[in-house]
Amino acid sequence: MSKTKENKSYSLMDKLNSLCKRRGIIFQSSEIYDGINGCWDFGPLGVELRKNIKDLWWKRIVRQREDVVGLDCSIIMNSMVWKASGHVDSFTDPLVDCKKCNHRFREDLLEEKVCPDCGGELTEPRNFNLMFQTYMGAVESDANKIYLRPETAQGIYINFKNVLNSSRLRIPFGIAQIGKAFRNEINPRNFIFRSREFEQMELQYFIHPNDADKYFDYWVEDADSWFKSIGLKKENLRVRAHEDNELAHYARKCVDFEYNFPFGWQELAGIHDRTDFDLKRHIETSGKDLYYFDDITKEKFIPNVIETSEGIDRTLLTILVDAYEEEEENTKTSKQGDMRVVLKFHKTIAPVKAGIFPLSKKPALIEVCKKLEADLSKEFAVKYDQTGSIGRRYRRQDEIGTPYCITVDFETIDPESEGFESATIRIRDTMKQERINLAQIKLWIRDELDS
Repeated sequence: MSKTKENKSYSLMDKLNSLCKRRGIIFQSSEIYDGINGCWDFGPLGVELRKNIKDLWWKRIVRQREDVVGLDCSIIMNSMVWKASGHVDSFTDPLVDCKKCNHRFREDLLEEKVCPDCGGELTEPRNFNLMFQTYMGAVESDANKIYLRPETAQGIYINFKNVLNSSRLRIPFGIAQIGKAFRNEINPRNFIFRSREFEQMELQYFIHPNDADKYFDYWVEDADSWFKSIGLKKENLRVRAHEDNELAHYARKCVDFEYNFPFGWQELAGIHDRTDFDLKRHIETSGKDLYYFDDITKEKFIPNVIETSEGIDRTLLTILVDAYEEEEENTKTSKQGDMRVVLKFHKTIAPVKAGIFPLSKKPALIEVCKKLEADLSKEFAVKYDQTGSIGRRYRRQDEIGTPYCITVDFETIDPESEGFESATIRIRDTMKQERINLAQIKLWIRDELDS
């Protein structure tokens, strides 16, 4: 990365970090105690953003399909789950330390064999297990050793037969899960891109082994469609197939969706052909029957699995980077060089769908706004604001990505005016304004969000 691009990337990431804290999107965890590396807290707007991402994904993957069901597994599972999956023995990263500044790095992510911070000599690499380990019960012993799950997938595999028997599904079918995962990353970095506590959205799609290529290609295409549906810019996305020497021990094929972050192209999500590796390992280790029997063909086999895996926090960062813009203002009251910061979220992702403003603090205007807020909030996330000039209120909503701002003015309450019982709606991306009857505003917003 060139020095110019590096400076620009840090500038944008610094701006995002500042904006997210100022507007209640993301906070450093434990900040009053100088924070804790790789852990983040999500503020009022961050919670809404993440919920919108999860809700849209769940609707697309589970509710709108007949062949996928949901699951919510325990974070803590029997340690034999992780022994069987290979995580206990092989879920490691190569760790190196700088002999000069003592900074620590993953060797496989370094471009050169010297410290990227000071140029110092590095130690020989050693393997570092990424799972968080603790103990269950009163006594700390190997028999009571447990792990915080590093992925959500294994909980799906060990419940394969439970779901199959209770839901009466036939192959091909999928099991989806959204949940927390934990990895003791050597060097968490780049804001929320790589964290030690994060949330995943994963689908394990169980298929006949002969159909692996067909469904692998299908889910690659579906993932591409998903990212377009949430408004990611096409020019910032690419699909990269793994070379044979990159493949995980369980994978026959893998495709990464990569995003052009300010710090370079990095993985956003992955599609994996996991073959029958996981179910076979759990059959061997547990001794339980996790085979599938087709009562039509009378064939009994271990299903193969196509996995789609995506981190919610990484998706959120992608959306923030994609949405952030600085524009010169072009209004009647703006001066030359005045800039507005705007997050141009896709309207379905935006944490607040509409801001509601009275033109002044006149009680009659406030009363109308409050009634409108009570009505709209039954269906949408809205925000009432009466502090400061209209221009300042617009700017505040621009910074959190609100697509529509509704202003109740004196015409709204004047029976002699053409604007009686209507309000002005300003559209974030075009700056255009429309006059809409109060009784029609909910329908207008609903149509805009659905269009």
